[in-house]
Amino acid sequence: MDGNGRWATERGHLRVYGHRKGAERVREIVEVAAEAGVKALTLFAFSEENWARPNFEVKALMKLLNTYLIKEKDRLMEMGVCLETIGDTKQLPKSNQKILREVIRDLSGNTGMKLVLALSYGAQSEITDACRNIAASVKDGYISLEDIDNNMFSAHLQTSKYPPLDLLIRTSGECRVSNFLLWQLAYAEIVFTPVYWPDFRSDQFTEAVIEYQSRQRRFGKTGEQLTSGGVEGSYSSEVAVESTNSLA
Repeated sequence: MDGNGRWATERGHLRVYGHRKGAERVREIVEVAAEAGVKALTLFAFSEENWARPNFEVKALMKLLNTYLIKEKDRLMEMGVCLETIGDTKQLPKSNQKILREVIRDLSGNTGMKLVLALSYGAQSEITDACRNIAASVKDGYISLEDIDNNMFSAHLQTSKYPPLDLLIRTSGECRVSNFLLWQLAYAEIVFTPVYWPDFRSDQFTEAVIEYQSRQRRFGKTGEQLTSGGVEGSYSSEVAVESTNSLA
């Protein structure tokens, strides 16, 4: 969901104005994703690195987070959306932590799409934490070195309970992943769009999914192997929208 700040400055506004307009886009994208049957939608709302931004901008983003959670809770409940988070949320201000806990609790019984907010999240830290936890288990004798494989490592990541990542959408024309879901992206399809997040509408989301559907996901095999086996692409089960500029 990148590009809020540039969208605002190009129009003569403060960056915070762009973040507010970007937050308004979240409802539309959450709704179209849920209607399309996406199982999990992960929004990179605030990265570890974003703490280095000017203090007034960080405070504005934290305020926007609370505003979004309070304003949208009833609508998320109507859609049956379950809210969860990844990242070091203990770094968030106490007010944000409190409202997050309350909204997550109130929506916990929903069985629809999982809306995952990545807050104070960094993929390198996530991977480091997984390595540290696995090493501790080996040291304590709970597992052996021979037990460690890709599945075990994935099970120690914060995303372990979500379906495999199918599609990453990066808005604003930046062609990098910015420390987002690095392990999970191994075989995900990536769509880069020049559209700034405040202008990213349901049509652009649908276009990204159509682009995903048009690709042949080979997972190391040849196209001939997939064709002869009758394997066809399926609709996205998990979609991640990558953001370093927006709270939602």
